[in-house]
Amino acid sequence: MRRWLARIAFGVMALTANLAQLAAQAPSPVAKSDDVNSIDAIVGALYQVISGPAGQKRDWDRFRSLFAPGARLMPTGRDPAGKGRLVVWSADDYIKTAGGNLETTGFFEREIGRTVEQYGKVVQVFSAYDSRRLAADDKPFARGINSIQLFDDGTRWWIVTVLWEQESVANPIPAKYLKP
Repeated sequence: MRRWLARIAFGVMALTANLAQLAAQAPSPVAKSDDVNSIDAIVGALYQVISGPAGQKRDWDRFRSLFAPGARLMPTGRDPAGKGRLVVWSADDYIKTAGGNLETTGFFEREIGRTVEQYGKVVQVFSAYDSRRLAADDKPFARGINSIQLFDDGTRWWIVTVLWEQESVANPIPAKYLKP
């Protein structure tokens, strides 16, 4: 009997935690149809909404509207010992962690190459990018690849994940990903 009660109590606690987590996730703002009606549109909107000059507020509701509930943004990198690391953010975590810096220092990211694989309603986009502080900068301060997973629910496209890695001397972007 005690095991049975313990299982019920554990189940109630797990259900309560899941409901609390779902309740804490605010629904996505309504997206502009032009932002989510195609693969090109949603990838373009993602780059547009994070880009802008120093001092310019970003439209974070527009940013949130691109992402499916529970979507993740995941930068990769290396720790001081050289071991690979992965950080996992929600859209709101990204805004809190990176948003202020984008607005303070200026940030322009643009796509410099793309490959797309699609199976039904699921799409994987390898989107090579470069990043600049000013749109007119001669050279980017960073380049890399955004691995963007998309889902089409029949009415619009959603970003499910964005996983990215910055280019390095030891890991240059392969030429096959720099094709338009």
